[in-house]
Amino acid sequence: MAFLPATREEMETRGWEQPDFVLVTGDAYVDHPSFGAAIIGRVLESRGYRVAVLAQPDWRTAEEFRRFGRPRLGFLVGSGNVDSMVNHFSVFRQRRRSDSYSPGGQTGRRPDRALIVYANRAREAYKGVPVIIGGLEASLRRFAHYDYWDDKVRRSILLDSKADLLVYGMGERASLEIAEALDAGIAVGDITYVRGTVWRQTEKKSGEAGFPEGLLLPSYEEICRSRQACAQSFRLQYENSDHITAETLIEPYGGGVLAVQNPPAEPLSSQELDDVYELPYERAWHPMYDGEGGVPALEEVKFSLTANRGCYGGCAFCALTYHQGRQVRSRSKESLLREGEVLTRQKDFKGYIHDVGGPTANFRGPACKKQEKAGVCKDRDCLFPSPCPNLKADHREYLDILKALRELPGVKKVFIRSGLRYDYILADPRGGEFLEALCRHHVSGTLKVAPEHVAPGALAVMRKPPKEVFAAFAGKYREINRRLGKEQYLIPYMISSHPGTTLEDGVELALFLKKAGFVPDQVQDFYPTPGTLATCMYYTGLDPLTGKEVYVARTMEEKKLQRALLHFHKEENRETVKKALEKAGRPELMKTLTGGGPGRRKGGRP
Repeated sequence: MAFLPATREEMETRGWEQPDFVLVTGDAYVDHPSFGAAIIGRVLESRGYRVAVLAQPDWRTAEEFRRFGRPRLGFLVGSGNVDSMVNHFSVFRQRRRSDSYSPGGQTGRRPDRALIVYANRAREAYKGVPVIIGGLEASLRRFAHYDYWDDKVRRSILLDSKADLLVYGMGERASLEIAEALDAGIAVGDITYVRGTVWRQTEKKSGEAGFPEGLLLPSYEEICRSRQACAQSFRLQYENSDHITAETLIEPYGGGVLAVQNPPAEPLSSQELDDVYELPYERAWHPMYDGEGGVPALEEVKFSLTANRGCYGGCAFCALTYHQGRQVRSRSKESLLREGEVLTRQKDFKGYIHDVGGPTANFRGPACKKQEKAGVCKDRDCLFPSPCPNLKADHREYLDILKALRELPGVKKVFIRSGLRYDYILADPRGGEFLEALCRHHVSGTLKVAPEHVAPGALAVMRKPPKEVFAAFAGKYREINRRLGKEQYLIPYMISSHPGTTLEDGVELALFLKKAGFVPDQVQDFYPTPGTLATCMYYTGLDPLTGKEVYVARTMEEKKLQRALLHFHKEENRETVKKALEKAGRPELMKTLTGGGPGRRKGGRP
């Protein structure tokens, strides 16, 4: 095995005069299947294409984009595993001090809005070479979208980057189909038929010959003028995210420009996922980073197994519906065991598999039989406001996989660090069996779950289950650990300032945490990122799925007040907590929240 060429010398060592594709990424080059660039590179390589990796190039000139010479077929451009603006800025718009996807955790190795910058540099380097953008940043910005950092609606990134084609979602199928078309001599401007892509058409008006067939979204200009139009556009996109039921979507711009989204690509089958994850990855960062201490992001995933893709959880703050889709597909037990054996042979493996999961660890397939043939429902979620009667809640296959992994020679422990849907566990008639195995074998002192809030109004907007469901799960978890003689705790993830969350809701959550004995270290401020239902709410003040108005905490002051309420136990927050309580009309609670008693233990027992 060998890394894909990352330097001119490595390419020439292979005897290549030029690559077929130059794969540009804003991350350091890590050849591991948790990195999108590595997956696309290896998939193309497996079909005989020559792929060179241009990782974190100097973007100030086009010179680095000429490193490998003129690519025969095109540039494939991505900004990395994380949107470059999220990578660079905190929710308070402050520059981050580290970048785990860069060597040594250094910042400054990629530009802001990296996808736009890279695509334009690639175009500058070689005129006439196709430029195809993809990855998370492209996927979540494929249509007009609210941008938190500019505080305005931006155009489709396909237009701003001046790329020829945009790949959205999980890009293996689309990338291969595009490669085959280009290799066959089809002009990139004629590749308008590939599922999972967005393409540009100009100077065509509705009703005119050659205007694409599909569902017409509100125009970019309408979205900029009207928040109702923005909410309507998002609803139509949300309802057309399934590969079986989705229509072609058309977003008009001034001057007759159209951004046209083909329906999503079909999710990979179990066998196809197995094939992708068993390609010959080096499972390491490129040696050129050794002197800088390597790439920190690899440490989180190096001994983890990706078991599934897609999520039907439907959380408002999550972009998975928009990026991976609601149809879950999983790898086979046999494939996961083969990869587990590969991990045990790594020289620095110490016996611990850190995770067996994905977007939601305990989802293994489509939510119901109907999804497999008719697609996901457009008018309801699988778990919200309560589990659908047709939901197939069953952990037996997952349990069997975990047990088999535990029994591999050299494996001491198998952990689950991906998110678990506790409402799905409770919906399984045999969920207690899974929970007992979880407590007995797969938890190391604490289990992290994500109730996110407890106030009914906030939970409804988040599309999360009521607090009573979390309390029921926590009670079962406590009882099983007591029976097993284990001292293990729950740590809840919470979100402050999410749309629909008032200051009074923040006080209610703080009181709950105090009474339950939780130290809420796992708190994040709501971050309006492209592609989420909650971000649409944040910008429009409307729930696009219901049309109802939603309260939004917009000022930095209120965000800090809500955040301080969840860190009520910290001395440095004392004055801010006092101010929040006074503003909420509850000053008498100051002593209750900041005094002694429950709320200072590592994990709680509601």
